[in-house]
Amino acid sequence: MNTLIYGANGQLGRDLLRVFASRGDCVGVDLPEVDVGDPEAVGKTAIDAAPDVIINAAAYTDVDGAESDAETCWRVNVDGARHVAVAAESVGAAIVYVSTDYVFDGSKTTPYLPEDRPNPTGVYAESKAAGEDAVMEAATRWFIVRTAWLYGPGGNNFVEKMLALARNHPKLRVVEDETGSPTHTKDLAEAIAALVQTDAYGIYHGVNRGQCSRFAFVQAIFEMAGLDVSVQPCSAAEFPSAAPRPAYSVLDPAALERVTGEAMREWRDALRRYMQRREELA
Repeated sequence: MNTLIYGANGQLGRDLLRVFASRGDCVGVDLPEVDVGDPEAVGKTAIDAAPDVIINAAAYTDVDGAESDAETCWRVNVDGARHVAVAAESVGAAIVYVSTDYVFDGSKTTPYLPEDRPNPTGVYAESKAAGEDAVMEAATRWFIVRTAWLYGPGGNNFVEKMLALARNHPKLRVVEDETGSPTHTKDLAEAIAALVQTDAYGIYHGVNRGQCSRFAFVQAIFEMAGLDVSVQPCSAAEFPSAAPRPAYSVLDPAALERVTGEAMREWRDALRRYMQRREELA
Protein backbone atom coordinates (compact mmCIF):
# COMPACT_ATOMS: atom_id res chain seq x y z
CA MET A 1 0.00 0.00 0.00
CA ASN A 2 1.30 3.45 -0.97
CA THR A 3 0.45 6.15 1.56
CA LEU A 4 0.69 9.95 1.44
CA ILE A 5 0.55 11.88 4.70
CA TYR A 6 -0.13 15.62 4.89
CA GLY A 7 0.95 17.16 8.20
CA ALA A 8 3.80 14.68 8.60
CA ASN A 9 5.86 16.88 10.93
CA GLY A 10 3.25 17.00 13.70
CA GLN A 11 3.26 14.61 16.65
CA LEU A 12 0.63 12.38 15.05
CA GLY A 13 2.19 12.75 11.61
CA ARG A 14 5.54 11.48 12.84
CA ASP A 15 3.99 8.35 14.33
CA LEU A 16 1.91 7.83 11.20
CA LEU A 17 5.13 7.93 9.18
CA ARG A 18 6.78 5.37 11.46
CA VAL A 19 3.82 2.99 11.31
CA PHE A 20 3.01 3.27 7.60
CA ALA A 21 6.66 3.21 6.47
CA SER A 22 6.98 -0.20 8.12
CA ARG A 23 4.04 -1.48 6.05
CA GLY A 24 4.74 -0.13 2.57
CA ASP A 25 5.81 2.93 0.61
CA CYS A 26 5.03 6.12 2.50
CA VAL A 27 5.56 9.80 1.69
CA GLY A 28 5.12 12.55 4.26
CA VAL A 29 4.81 16.26 3.51
CA ASP A 30 4.28 19.39 5.59
CA LEU A 31 5.01 23.09 5.75
CA PRO A 32 6.88 24.87 4.29
CA GLU A 33 7.12 22.56 1.27
CA VAL A 34 3.41 21.80 1.02
CA ASP A 35 0.65 24.02 2.43
CA VAL A 36 -2.73 22.28 2.53
CA GLY A 37 -4.31 25.68 1.98
CA ASP A 38 -2.76 25.74 -1.52
CA PRO A 39 -4.86 23.50 -3.80
CA GLU A 40 -2.25 23.39 -6.58
CA ALA A 41 0.53 22.25 -4.23
CA VAL A 42 -1.76 19.67 -2.66
CA GLY A 43 -2.89 18.34 -6.02
CA LYS A 44 0.62 18.11 -7.46
CA THR A 45 1.88 16.26 -4.41
CA ALA A 46 -0.91 13.70 -4.73
CA ILE A 47 -0.24 13.16 -8.43
CA ASP A 48 3.49 12.71 -7.84
CA ALA A 49 2.99 10.27 -4.94
CA ALA A 50 0.22 8.22 -6.65
CA PRO A 51 -1.00 6.89 -3.29
CA ASP A 52 -3.62 4.30 -2.46
CA VAL A 53 -4.43 6.15 0.77
CA ILE A 54 -4.06 9.80 1.76
CA ILE A 55 -4.06 10.80 5.43
CA ASN A 56 -4.76 14.41 6.32
CA ALA A 57 -3.15 15.01 9.71
CA ALA A 58 -2.48 18.68 9.00
CA ALA A 59 -4.41 20.96 11.33
CA TYR A 60 -4.55 24.34 12.98
CA THR A 61 -4.80 23.26 16.63
CA ASP A 62 -4.39 26.49 18.61
CA VAL A 63 -7.86 26.39 20.17
CA ASP A 64 -7.63 29.81 21.83
CA GLY A 65 -5.64 31.40 19.01
CA ALA A 66 -8.37 30.46 16.56
CA GLU A 67 -10.74 32.89 18.26
CA SER A 68 -8.63 35.83 17.06
CA ASP A 69 -7.30 34.22 13.85
CA ALA A 70 -10.33 32.52 12.38
CA GLU A 71 -9.12 33.09 8.81
CA THR A 72 -5.96 31.02 9.23
CA CYS A 73 -7.78 28.34 11.21
CA TRP A 74 -10.47 28.02 8.54
CA ARG A 75 -7.91 28.01 5.72
CA VAL A 76 -6.15 24.97 7.19
CA ASN A 77 -8.98 23.03 8.80
CA VAL A 78 -11.71 23.57 6.22
CA ASP A 79 -10.19 24.73 2.93
CA GLY A 80 -7.22 22.43 3.49
CA ALA A 81 -9.50 19.50 4.26
CA ARG A 82 -11.39 20.13 1.03
CA HIS A 83 -8.21 20.47 -1.06
CA VAL A 84 -6.80 17.18 0.25
CA ALA A 85 -10.13 15.39 -0.28
CA VAL A 86 -10.37 16.69 -3.85
CA ALA A 87 -6.79 15.55 -4.49
CA ALA A 88 -7.57 12.10 -3.11
CA GLU A 89 -10.60 11.81 -5.34
CA SER A 90 -8.62 12.92 -8.39
CA VAL A 91 -6.00 10.19 -7.97
CA GLY A 92 -8.44 7.49 -6.86
CA ALA A 93 -7.18 7.28 -3.30
CA ALA A 94 -9.11 6.72 -0.09
CA ILE A 95 -8.79 9.55 2.42
CA VAL A 96 -8.48 9.68 6.19
CA TYR A 97 -9.35 13.00 7.85
CA VAL A 98 -8.28 13.31 11.48
CA SER A 99 -10.87 15.23 13.48
CA THR A 100 -11.52 15.99 17.13
CA ASP A 101 -13.72 15.49 20.17
CA TYR A 102 -14.27 19.27 20.13
CA VAL A 103 -16.96 18.87 17.45
CA PHE A 104 -19.22 18.00 20.41
CA ASP A 105 -20.45 20.53 22.96
CA GLY A 106 -19.83 18.32 25.99
CA SER A 107 -23.43 18.17 27.16
CA LYS A 108 -23.60 14.35 27.24
CA THR A 109 -22.73 12.31 30.30
CA THR A 110 -22.01 9.06 28.43
CA PRO A 111 -19.32 8.50 25.78
CA TYR A 112 -19.99 10.07 22.40
CA LEU A 113 -20.71 7.69 19.52
CA PRO A 114 -19.69 8.33 15.88
CA GLU A 115 -23.33 8.82 14.93
CA ASP A 116 -23.96 11.50 17.57
CA ARG A 117 -24.73 14.87 16.03
CA PRO A 118 -21.88 17.41 16.28
CA ASN A 119 -22.60 20.70 17.99
CA PRO A 120 -19.31 22.63 17.96
CA THR A 121 -18.72 25.74 20.06
CA GLY A 122 -15.83 28.04 19.23
CA VAL A 123 -13.94 28.75 16.02
CA TYR A 124 -11.60 25.76 16.20
CA ALA A 125 -14.43 23.32 16.91
CA GLU A 126 -16.58 24.79 14.14
CA SER A 127 -13.70 24.56 11.67
CA LYS A 128 -13.10 20.88 12.38
CA ALA A 129 -16.80 20.05 12.02
CA ALA A 130 -16.86 21.99 8.73
CA GLY A 131 -13.72 20.11 7.66
CA GLU A 132 -15.55 16.83 8.18
CA ASP A 133 -18.39 18.07 5.98
CA ALA A 134 -15.93 19.20 3.30
CA VAL A 135 -14.34 15.74 3.16
CA MET A 136 -17.70 13.97 2.94
CA GLU A 137 -18.78 16.28 0.11
CA ALA A 138 -15.57 16.06 -1.93
CA ALA A 139 -14.60 12.39 -1.61
CA THR A 140 -16.38 9.09 -2.13
CA ARG A 141 -14.06 6.82 -0.11
CA TRP A 142 -13.48 8.55 3.20
CA PHE A 143 -12.68 7.74 6.80
CA ILE A 144 -13.18 10.44 9.41
CA VAL A 145 -11.36 9.56 12.62
CA ARG A 146 -12.10 11.74 15.63
CA THR A 147 -9.56 11.65 18.43
CA ALA A 148 -8.92 13.49 21.69
CA TRP A 149 -6.27 14.73 24.11
CA LEU A 150 -3.45 13.59 21.83
CA TYR A 151 0.13 13.25 23.04
CA GLY A 152 3.21 11.93 21.28
CA PRO A 153 7.01 12.30 21.17
CA GLY A 154 8.17 15.78 20.26
CA GLY A 155 4.71 17.31 20.53
CA ASN A 156 3.67 20.42 22.41
CA ASN A 157 1.04 18.41 24.24
CA PHE A 158 -0.61 18.36 27.67
CA VAL A 159 1.70 15.66 29.03
CA GLU A 160 4.84 17.57 28.09
CA LYS A 161 3.43 20.87 29.36
CA MET A 162 2.66 19.33 32.75
CA LEU A 163 6.09 17.71 33.01
CA ALA A 164 7.71 21.06 32.16
CA LEU A 165 5.66 22.87 34.81
CA ALA A 166 6.59 20.26 37.39
CA ARG A 167 10.28 21.07 37.02
CA ASN A 168 9.77 24.51 38.57
CA HIS A 169 6.52 24.23 40.51
CA PRO A 170 6.22 21.89 43.51
CA LYS A 171 2.48 22.64 43.67
CA LEU A 172 0.01 22.78 40.79
CA ARG A 173 -3.71 23.35 40.43
CA VAL A 174 -5.39 21.35 37.65
CA VAL A 175 -8.91 21.42 36.26
CA GLU A 176 -11.13 18.64 37.59
CA ASP A 177 -14.36 19.36 35.69
CA GLU A 178 -13.12 18.51 32.18
CA THR A 179 -13.30 14.81 31.29
CA GLY A 180 -11.98 13.20 28.14
CA SER A 181 -10.07 10.38 26.46
CA PRO A 182 -6.26 10.77 26.61
CA THR A 183 -4.77 9.19 23.48
CA HIS A 184 -1.23 8.17 22.55
CA THR A 185 -0.36 9.05 18.94
CA LYS A 186 1.31 5.68 18.35
CA ASP A 187 -1.88 3.82 19.25
CA LEU A 188 -3.95 6.08 17.00
CA ALA A 189 -1.52 5.63 14.11
CA GLU A 190 -1.68 1.84 14.46
CA ALA A 191 -5.49 1.96 14.59
CA ILE A 192 -5.62 4.06 11.42
CA ALA A 193 -3.25 1.61 9.70
CA ALA A 194 -5.64 -1.22 10.55
CA LEU A 195 -8.69 0.78 9.50
CA VAL A 196 -7.43 1.60 6.00
CA GLN A 197 -6.99 -2.10 5.30
CA THR A 198 -10.79 -2.27 5.23
CA ASP A 199 -13.36 -0.69 2.96
CA ALA A 200 -15.65 0.17 5.89
CA TYR A 201 -15.75 3.87 5.10
CA GLY A 202 -17.39 6.20 7.60
CA ILE A 203 -16.91 8.07 10.87
CA TYR A 204 -14.96 6.50 13.75
CA HIS A 205 -13.64 7.47 17.15
CA GLY A 206 -9.97 6.66 17.63
CA VAL A 207 -9.02 7.04 21.29
CA ASN A 208 -7.50 5.01 24.06
CA ARG A 209 -10.12 3.27 26.18
CA GLY A 210 -11.50 4.72 29.38
CA GLN A 211 -11.85 8.26 30.61
CA CYS A 212 -10.44 10.63 33.18
CA SER A 213 -10.46 14.26 34.28
CA ARG A 214 -7.54 16.56 33.56
CA PHE A 215 -6.77 16.33 37.28
CA ALA A 216 -6.65 12.52 37.28
CA PHE A 217 -4.58 12.56 34.09
CA VAL A 218 -1.96 14.81 35.69
CA GLN A 219 -1.84 12.63 38.79
CA ALA A 220 -1.11 9.61 36.58
CA ILE A 221 1.52 11.52 34.59
CA PHE A 222 3.47 12.53 37.70
CA GLU A 223 3.12 9.09 39.28
CA MET A 224 4.56 7.37 36.20
CA ALA A 225 7.29 9.99 35.89
CA GLY A 226 8.26 9.46 39.54
CA LEU A 227 7.68 13.12 40.39
CA ASP A 228 6.70 14.35 43.84
CA VAL A 229 4.38 17.22 42.96
CA SER A 230 1.37 18.38 44.96
CA VAL A 231 -1.66 18.53 42.63
CA GLN A 232 -4.81 20.30 43.76
CA PRO A 233 -8.14 20.16 41.87
CA CYS A 234 -9.88 23.29 40.65
CA SER A 235 -12.66 24.26 38.24
CA ALA A 236 -12.29 25.32 34.62
CA ALA A 237 -13.95 28.62 35.56
CA GLU A 238 -10.83 29.47 37.57
CA PHE A 239 -8.77 29.38 34.36
CA PRO A 240 -10.82 31.39 31.84
CA SER A 241 -9.85 30.91 28.19
CA ALA A 242 -10.70 32.58 24.90
CA ALA A 243 -12.40 29.47 23.52
CA PRO A 244 -14.94 27.23 25.24
CA ARG A 245 -13.96 23.64 26.08
CA PRO A 246 -16.41 20.74 26.30
CA ALA A 247 -16.79 19.65 29.91
CA TYR A 248 -17.32 16.03 28.82
CA SER A 249 -15.88 14.82 25.53
CA VAL A 250 -15.23 11.13 26.09
CA LEU A 251 -15.32 9.22 22.79
CA ASP A 252 -16.37 5.60 22.33
CA PRO A 253 -13.93 3.58 20.13
CA ALA A 254 -16.12 0.45 19.92
CA ALA A 255 -17.05 0.93 16.25
CA LEU A 256 -13.38 1.25 15.28
CA GLU A 257 -12.53 -1.86 17.28
CA ARG A 258 -15.29 -3.88 15.61
CA VAL A 259 -14.12 -2.97 12.13
CA THR A 260 -10.38 -3.46 12.72
CA GLY A 261 -10.71 -6.41 15.09
CA GLU A 262 -8.17 -4.75 17.39
CA ALA A 263 -8.87 -3.36 20.86
CA MET A 264 -7.64 0.10 21.77
CA ARG A 265 -5.25 0.18 24.69
CA GLU A 266 -6.57 1.49 28.04
CA TRP A 267 -5.45 5.07 28.67
CA ARG A 268 -3.23 4.29 31.64
CA ASP A 269 -1.42 1.54 29.73
CA ALA A 270 -1.03 3.94 26.81
CA LEU A 271 0.46 6.63 29.03
CA ARG A 272 2.87 4.10 30.52
CA ARG A 273 3.96 3.10 27.00
CA TYR A 274 4.53 6.76 26.14
CA MET A 275 6.69 7.32 29.21
CA GLN A 276 8.84 4.38 28.15
CA ARG A 277 9.18 5.79 24.64
CA ARG A 278 10.24 9.18 26.05
CA GLU A 279 13.13 7.48 27.84
CA GLU A 280 14.11 5.51 24.75
CA LEU A 281 14.10 8.63 22.55
CA ALA A 282 15.89 10.86 25.09
